[in-house]
Amino acid sequence: MKVLLLGAGGKTGSALAPRLAAAGHDVTGVGGGERWEAQEFDAAVDFTRPDAVRGNVERCLAAGVPCVVGTSGLGRDDLAALDASARERDIACFVAPNFAVGAVLMMRFAADAARFLPRAEIVELHHETKVDAPSGTARATAEALGGGVPIHSVRLPGLVAHQEVLLGGEGQLLTIRHDTLAREAFAPGVLLALERLPELPAGVTVGLEALL
Repeated sequence: MKVLLLGAGGKTGSALAPRLAAAGHDVTGVGGGERWEAQEFDAAVDFTRPDAVRGNVERCLAAGVPCVVGTSGLGRDDLAALDASARERDIACFVAPNFAVGAVLMMRFAADAARFLPRAEIVELHHETKVDAPSGTARATAEALGGGVPIHSVRLPGLVAHQEVLLGGEGQLLTIRHDTLAREAFAPGVLLALERLPELPAGVTVGLEALL
């Protein structure tokens, strides 16, 4: 598959590019400010910035190119607009707040536990250059727990991506934690999304759990 990798010069993009190529994809990486034409590719993968992602994806969809999106920052209105654009062109757009399989399992386990424990709070910890807070994973987890769950965001050097869900009940505390120690952890999820992209329905599909 000919893949356009947007954000190839970033921390995640630079980790993904060799993994995608090793899996047999023909990868063209594009960094900020570089010119690109989406219609030359079979699929686009976006790991850029919250202020750029919607414009990038709209441009790809307008060219008829399905997308895999791992950039945080897309709100409900953004997703609705992208969904309408993808449906109009009968192509798929896959968006996931987190491509690490372990993080998806953490969210699933926390949602199960929340049925039995009355209170929960989320602590998410990321590298100091992450511009959005709370993270997309934390927001998705809070929604899976029923909404209204307090989220505490930490931005410090030395971190990659980490999240704890603390669930409390009378006389007990359950902590469910996932740690991303290297950005290569996202590669299997991205590869799975690219593999399944031709099978997905037209419009926006959200969450790696939809593919597992």
